[in-house]
Amino acid sequence: MNLHTQEKIIKNKLGLLNLAKELGNVSRACKVFGYSRDSFYRFKRLYEEYGEEGLQEVSRKQPNLKNRVPKEVEDAVVAFAIEYPAYGQVRASNELKKLGTFISPGGVRNIWLRHNLQTMKLRLKALEEKVAKENLILTEAQVQALERAKEEKVAHGEIETLFPGYLGAQDTYYVGNVKGVGRIYQQTYIDTFSKVVFCKLYDRKNALVAADLLNDRVLPFYEEQDIKLLRMLTDRGTEYKGSREHHEYELYLSIEDIEHTFTKAKSPQTNGICERFHKTVQQEFYAVAFRKKIYKSIEELQHDLDEWLYHYNYERTHQGKNCEGMTPMECFEKSKHLAQVKMIGYNSKESKVVAA
Repeated sequence: MNLHTQEKIIKNKLGLLNLAKELGNVSRACKVFGYSRDSFYRFKRLYEEYGEEGLQEVSRKQPNLKNRVPKEVEDAVVAFAIEYPAYGQVRASNELKKLGTFISPGGVRNIWLRHNLQTMKLRLKALEEKVAKENLILTEAQVQALERAKEEKVAHGEIETLFPGYLGAQDTYYVGNVKGVGRIYQQTYIDTFSKVVFCKLYDRKNALVAADLLNDRVLPFYEEQDIKLLRMLTDRGTEYKGSREHHEYELYLSIEDIEHTFTKAKSPQTNGICERFHKTVQQEFYAVAFRKKIYKSIEELQHDLDEWLYHYNYERTHQGKNCEGMTPMECFEKSKHLAQVKMIGYNSKESKVVAA
């Protein structure tokens, strides 16, 4: 029972006691508040002995322990969860049966819920706490689980980003081959701190269109916000990587004094923040748009995409790191002062030092 409900119950009981005192008639007061005379005298006794705390609602429901598994089974399930944090409830049940502990997958989950171990993230946290407390040597399974958790963080865009404009991520997304229009590619830019997104559609993918997105949409936005973009993170595709003197994208970054960082070789998931957005835009926009309408030009599709991006940036809440329930633009507005403070007195050389 939450605090608000408890306060309401106490208020009603106090109201009953006060009304009975005012009227000088317990029966009438009980009729108004819907309580029995027995309840009134019980409330009166509790209030006289314990004050307002005595009027709190106490649950009479007793836990049913008949179906609770034996303590040794519960201890075995908890120990197994920490020993093998990457295993799900079904596999944990099967492995425990091999060891002589018979419990269903549902039973495993119930125990995990009681001990706050129901997700891999929580089991890893329990493992880390135990290691720190007991100075344990990790088993191979535990090491693999921790390493996997680190990889998943990178894959989901959990990269070092300190304020808006500190690091932008850019990637190419193949929308598809639309009849009557041809191949369509999307250039995607994401501010990794606030998750504000800019997208533009093209009929090809090369360095020139990659630079065009920054020049047409991204840098004008930062200039309007009085913020400088310090770094770019891209993969090693030909539209992003090449000889600086002859590569439009590399040359553009150099002119604008933006440091260029590449994802790890053969690991495109290190730009996971873009990968995750591409999944969202496919599910929430393209999958719906192509069912509702037949597009005859890239410009027509761009118009509808821009409307959806407005919704994404200004209206759709984001549960990720930094946003925590705000929209991307709310997060940007709330935190852009951090970037402006960092920029004060920076010259181009200092900007590179900060971005390093």
